[in-house]
Amino acid sequence: MGFGTAEYLERIRKTKERMAEKGIEVLLVTDPANMNYLSGYDAWSFYVHQMLVVIDDEDQPLWIGRGQDANGAKLTTWLFHENIFPYPDDYVQSTTKHPMDYVAEILKQIGQDQRSIGVEMEHYYFTAQCYMRLSAGLPNATFKDASHLVNWVRIVKSDVEIEYIKRAAKISELAMNKGIELIDIGVRECDVAAEIFQTQIKGTAEFGGDYPAIVPLLPSGERTSTPHLTWTDERYEKGDIVTLELAGCYKRYHSPLARTVSIGKPEQKVQTLSDIVVEGLNACLDMIKPGVSCEEIEETFRKTIAKIGATKESRLGYSMGLNYPPDWGEHTASIRQGDKTILKPNMTFHLIPGIWLDQYGFEASESIRITETGCETFASLPRHLIIKDGYLEGIS
Repeated sequence: MGFGTAEYLERIRKTKERMAEKGIEVLLVTDPANMNYLSGYDAWSFYVHQMLVVIDDEDQPLWIGRGQDANGAKLTTWLFHENIFPYPDDYVQSTTKHPMDYVAEILKQIGQDQRSIGVEMEHYYFTAQCYMRLSAGLPNATFKDASHLVNWVRIVKSDVEIEYIKRAAKISELAMNKGIELIDIGVRECDVAAEIFQTQIKGTAEFGGDYPAIVPLLPSGERTSTPHLTWTDERYEKGDIVTLELAGCYKRYHSPLARTVSIGKPEQKVQTLSDIVVEGLNACLDMIKPGVSCEEIEETFRKTIAKIGATKESRLGYSMGLNYPPDWGEHTASIRQGDKTILKPNMTFHLIPGIWLDQYGFEASESIRITETGCETFASLPRHLIIKDGYLEGIS
């Protein structure tokens, strides 16, 4: 297992092709997932400024980051050590200096200060201050928006990447089953979350897990009317609906999964909603194949849930895989109206047809791979509303 130098070189080649299409000669990569994808760099150092510099006529990128993280770059990347440039610690969270001042100086020293420079403007880790300091430090450069340039290179996965996601899916199955097992009357939400976390990190006997980009999302009761709440220290009660959205993670590759549990017999309106959502999800899985567009998938789901007058305003899914906090999505293709991205083999998506109403909601999701003839789910768990009474007995 692992990515050899040849795969990294191919990723660099594809990135440079996109750079050329956009007229970019130097690309500054600050998204930690994109840094990992192009170099292998993997550390919890993204809370300070760091980047890869991809230059159109250089074989290897440069890594620029905090001094104490330079050995991390030497240990985790395929780069020559002379391509690793550490900045002194007095640049860290300083009111007088900024790491982009150091970056600008390096680019001047290597003769790249008068070129067309692409920056990831629409990413979590590139700030307005970054752009201001680079602009001031490189007055003769031309800056271009390179947001999501590398993300689109990542959208079709290699066979090794697919294997990583399959391993992540094994972990997501274990974590989901652990959560379902523990949710019960009188149990604290935080205790369920703790056991899920342990399962995510412990992984399997064959391979361990990594920390996921998003923590387990575990709203219950009326809180299921919205998807992105975590957990409380309150105890579950009879009649509660609980939605679980989580992911297994292996070497930064994710396989998200969502399911819904009812503690006791649910109200009919909840059962009806769950039935139509699962029917829509199954209809989408049946029609997905190479050549289909993202918007066609959404249309299939929309027409299915219209049978009971239901609607879904949010997107139905998105491309996913390699990432760091705060998101496991790739920020490229979305399964929604207007997205005409055509599916290709080895694209991977999180298909999450959740519906959240005023007082309750339902989620059942699948992470999928586009195959040569259709699609396959990474995990294999029941999709229906899980009624806790008798559920465990039924699968034991």
